[in-house]
Amino acid sequence: MKLLKDRIVKDGKVRAGNVLKVDSFLNHQMDIELFGEIGKEFKRRFSDREVSKILTIEASGIGIACIAAQYFNVPVVFAKKTQTKNIAGDVYTGKVESFTHGRVYDIIVAKEFLKPEDKILIIDDFLANGSALLGLAKLVKDAGAALVGAGIVIEKGFQEGGEIVRLSGVRVESLAIIDSMNEDTGIVFRD
Repeated sequence: MKLLKDRIVKDGKVRAGNVLKVDSFLNHQMDIELFGEIGKEFKRRFSDREVSKILTIEASGIGIACIAAQYFNVPVVFAKKTQTKNIAGDVYTGKVESFTHGRVYDIIVAKEFLKPEDKILIIDDFLANGSALLGLAKLVKDAGAALVGAGIVIEKGFQEGGEIVRLSGVRVESLAIIDSMNEDTGIVFRD
């Protein structure tokens, strides 16, 4: 998606440790016009799939998932990273390791929001090591629902996550795949 790649080059900041800061438009301050175009592109790429719900993980995926859901006309469910008093009753749980935060989270979704008849599209901002995506896929499987695919805004193609997730059988559509990046030479995208 050229619009997204151009924005990453213009406003993204490469940091040591394979960190790409896109917080000025994607995951801290959000450019809703750009999100609209991202949502349209996910709808185009998954137009061959029936989607009944979009699933994401807190926090950065929520805004993107909500805008995308408008184009699918479906609700958004997000996995919480902490147990709260608001989640009562039965839950699906999994573990995910955050590349950015360098820690493992327990993720939780109330069973009432994931049903066997659901056709789930996962939406997230980044794909690096694949842990979040595989954790979300596990929740879908535990619910007996169908996982129709995963829409990723930015994939770090030089990390193993995309390959691992695709080899597990998940259809992954990434809008921008980065083959390499560093502070000196910048960002190289996959065509």
